[in-house]
Amino acid sequence: MNELNDFINDYLEYCKCRKRLSEKTTKAYRIDLTQYLKAIPADAAFRAECVDDYITLLHSRYAPKSIKRKIASLKAFFKHLEYRGLLEANPFHKIDVRFREPKPLPKTVPFHVIQTFLANLHQQKGLATSPFQASCRLRDIAVIELLFATGIRISELCALKSSDVNLDSQVILVYGKGAKERLIQIGNPEVVSALARYKDAFTSEIVSVGFFFVNRLKNRLSEQSVRFMICKYTRLFGIDMHITPHMFRHSFATLLLEQDVDIRYIQKILGHSSIVTTEIYTHVSSAKQKDILVNKHPRNLMSVNGG
Repeated sequence: MNELNDFINDYLEYCKCRKRLSEKTTKAYRIDLTQYLKAIPADAAFRAECVDDYITLLHSRYAPKSIKRKIASLKAFFKHLEYRGLLEANPFHKIDVRFREPKPLPKTVPFHVIQTFLANLHQQKGLATSPFQASCRLRDIAVIELLFATGIRISELCALKSSDVNLDSQVILVYGKGAKERLIQIGNPEVVSALARYKDAFTSEIVSVGFFFVNRLKNRLSEQSVRFMICKYTRLFGIDMHITPHMFRHSFATLLLEQDVDIRYIQKILGHSSIVTTEIYTHVSSAKQKDILVNKHPRNLMSVNGG
């Protein structure tokens, strides 16, 4: 067991230093591999039947998305051991890990709800009871505007450094999954203005912390803080739905599709490595298409049945 634990530690160090994977990714690998370490007998860790039994166990306990990730973590680990000559035979060569993964449609926020949310949020500026509260509301506006304007992931938004946001050229540099970089243009002047007002209000804190979005304790704004903030405003504005940061990303992509934007441009903006991932939004867009054809087609205005 100690030997396997050493292999895992060496592999994680390799992922960090050689592959330059993010801290979030290596942490997920550690969780998945440690879980396998605890679940199997020490003398059977590399046997195909043991790995197969473990995969069956995963299917009984986790959702498909989690199963897929845990299998991928284990598979990459064994491939590394095989490459290093530490395995006589890779057990995954004898195991079929494929399974049908249901693809739930992404949950979006209707356009009119986003409009209501943003309108009410901007009104909060004039309702602040102190300069500090007014500054925080400028930050909240900047966060929501940027989420919807760019389709950025919440983790990417909170990780933005001050140097990643160039308001002069109206471009942000985003570090996505797998440490991939992408530039996103901010196309709306009101969004640029919201970011500029926030930056002016928090200049000293941003310089001190180094991150673009900061909290009241002068630390990096956390993902949980953004989730809490959205829930707070949703209740305040009387919006009867649960809204998450990621739903702004889904809405961004779906609404662009409905405006006939080429899906490959959307793929690039979202930072998807595969077009297959982006194509899930076409199903949501198709639902809108059905609503249009059922309820708004001119044929509904015609009466031609003589009988």
